[in-house]
Amino acid sequence: MTLALISVDFVTPAWAENALPPKPEGDYILVCNSSHVCIWRLRSTIEDSQTTTKPGKPPVKSITRTPERICMDGGAARACTSNLGNWSNGQQCYLRRLQPQPPKSDPSWQGHTDGAVWICVREQGNRFVTRWIWLPGRPDTVVVDPVTLVYEAIGEMRLAPPLIKTAPGVGQIGLVNMPVWMWVTKTENTWGPIVRSASVPGLAVAVTAQVKAINWSMGDGKTVRCEGPGTPYDKSMGVKGSPTCGHRYVKTSRKLPNCKYPVTAVAQWDITWQSTLGDSGQISMTQQAATQLRIGEAVPVLVDPGGGQATVADSGC
Repeated sequence: MTLALISVDFVTPAWAENALPPKPEGDYILVCNSSHVCIWRLRSTIEDSQTTTKPGKPPVKSITRTPERICMDGGAARACTSNLGNWSNGQQCYLRRLQPQPPKSDPSWQGHTDGAVWICVREQGNRFVTRWIWLPGRPDTVVVDPVTLVYEAIGEMRLAPPLIKTAPGVGQIGLVNMPVWMWVTKTENTWGPIVRSASVPGLAVAVTAQVKAINWSMGDGKTVRCEGPGTPYDKSMGVKGSPTCGHRYVKTSRKLPNCKYPVTAVAQWDITWQSTLGDSGQISMTQQAATQLRIGEAVPVLVDPGGGQATVADSGC
């Protein structure tokens, strides 16, 4: 018995070709099946659906990527990240967590005690419009970058103003040209070091905060920078100056409001962070507290002949 191989060429009849839909614009090719049903297919779609095989290696399948989210400001595209924060399609503004968080009595909380208050900034014409908004959880920002998590960790630190002390203290009167001692009480939240972390799936950051220095504004135009917390005063130290953080006034405070020098201590926080992706950075923040000092001058007074002289502080108030 003899077998004969018959080759048959299928030709699409003219009526079928005329029935095809017009070719779309772009890189389309005509694809027909064995039943002579033809359609226009995008060339890249055909190539992506194929499997590439190399000798000695298993097939490498094409990878389907999830389309990246697009940041939209109304109908226009918007950069997803800027120095204003990360864009939120839902809020239609750039968001960043407010630091420090306002007290719960602030109207921005809308009566809530959970969640957080965020700064919402958007550009309108030639100006930026800023408002505070409360959100119950993480915002729908398109990009979650390490810095966003860093500020979340900083929020968990609850950094507080410095606990300042002075000698002379509140209710006491110091003297012109006599030493004033300044220091702060060290706690985790007011001095550090304090460590907190924050994470999302695939990314985590570790953040460490430590006060680097205290800048004291003494109210007389002078500023004293103390690299450490200062030395607490004790009566046994007498009238000598502080070895680490001190000041001397050259005028009384009698002409000032309340007859006192306004004193402000600004704690300079040095915050460093490291992410699991290898990124790192440094952020500076400040917290401040205030007090007042009354400074008088020594006035001699007469006493009985056997007792000599004595001096008292006269603030003139």
